Order: sequence, then C-alpha cells, then structure tokens
Amino acid sequence: MSEIKILHNPRCSKSRETLKLLEENGIAADVVEYLKQPLTETELKALFAKLGLSDVKQMMRVKESEYKEAGLNAEGVTDQQRFAAMVQYPKLLERPVVINGDKARIGRPPESVLDIL
Repeated sequence: MSEIKILHNPRCSKSRETLKLLEENGIAADVVEYLKQPLTETELKALFAKLGLSDVKQMMRVKESEYKEAGLNAEGVTDQQRFAAMVQYPKLLERPVVINGDKARIGRPPESVLDIL
C-alpha cells in the first residue's frame, strides 16, 4: 500500500490530470474516490492541518450550489459548520487532493502537488 493518496473524482478533469501526472512520475498512489467514500469530520480536520491553509474555505468548492444553499457564505459561519457541511456534501471538498504523510496539496494546478512528493 502506498503512503501517497489522491482524493479523486474521475469526472473532474483536474483530478484526472493530477492522477496522470502522478503516474507519469512513477508514483502509484492509493486512489480514494471521496464521493463514494466520504471523509469523516475528523479526517477533514486532519486534512486541513496537512494542507497548511489559513481558512477552511480554501479547501472548499465555494461555487457549488450546496455551498450557497447551506448558507455557508453568510457572515459568522464557523469552521465547525463548514466541516459539517463537507461531511454532509462531500462534493464541497476541493479536488483533487494529494496526501503524502503529514503533507497535502490541492492539485490546482496539478503540478502544485509535486512539491510534496
């Protein structure tokens, strides 16, 4: 089992490009289709720490209709509410995400994942 994982959505072109980039670099990553195997709140919080982001919104797809429908763009929404929304609506997680040990990167652009490999 590889220690490198990719949180992948096969319908997403950036996700497919990132997976191809890993393969071209000889990296056999564990592919986790996060829409079929959603992350738990604990896993999402650990992922946020590995990404090293300053704001939970940076790991979210804020243009998705579920983001607005859940009221996540309102003033005063807490990180806790955002994590709960990503559990409820896994598609709100920005994709793809490559995880290597205690580091992670969002593959936008796909090449951005190379610095943690």
